[in-house]
Amino acid sequence: MQSCKKDELVFGVKRAAPIVMGYIPVGFALGVMAADAGLDPLHMSLMSLFVYAGSAQFIAVEMLGSGVSAIPIIITTFLVNLRHFLFSASLAPHFREIKQKFIPLISFFITDESFAVSITDAKQRPLSHIYYFGLYMTAYSSWVISTIMGATLGNLIPDTKALGFDFALPGMFLALLCMQLKNVRFVLVALISGFLSILFIYTIPGNWNVILASVIAAMVGVFMDNED
Repeated sequence: MQSCKKDELVFGVKRAAPIVMGYIPVGFALGVMAADAGLDPLHMSLMSLFVYAGSAQFIAVEMLGSGVSAIPIIITTFLVNLRHFLFSASLAPHFREIKQKFIPLISFFITDESFAVSITDAKQRPLSHIYYFGLYMTAYSSWVISTIMGATLGNLIPDTKALGFDFALPGMFLALLCMQLKNVRFVLVALISGFLSILFIYTIPGNWNVILASVIAAMVGVFMDNED
């Protein structure tokens, strides 16, 4: 029994390796941007420990640096992270054999990348909470440490823009998008979403372009599925 648990833990940790390799540079970039926006390592560490959402943290740091108040930041973070409801719903059938007391804790650590890995593994064979803790905690630790390092060393970098850290957020989103382009339908929906977002920037006041474009593109995707 102990051997099986150890094997699942090791398997989870190994499966986290690609995520860790991606988190380290992006997390460091976030930490540097946070330092540039006036956040100290303590604030950055608390944000990573309790928020743990890369895209939302990037947006929050940018908004904090621009002097935006707390309420808009909270609302924006909530909207950006709505996709996690879909992640949890997809993983729920694979959690039936896991004790209920572990599920809330496991759910906190779900991210785009860890979801992509775990849902693939879960479809292959039943996995216990040991696997999920191995995978998720390894990814989580690398993210927290890398953001703290970035925030600590950020003040030592005189010109962060010259290093291209401003591209970290769009670069991360592009990487996540490429992971989802499985066929022509996905590519078409992505192109529609991008086109609408650009269109709305110049036609609708405020920062609603991404949300509106995403909702409309999602509806188009559902319509295309129903047509098939």
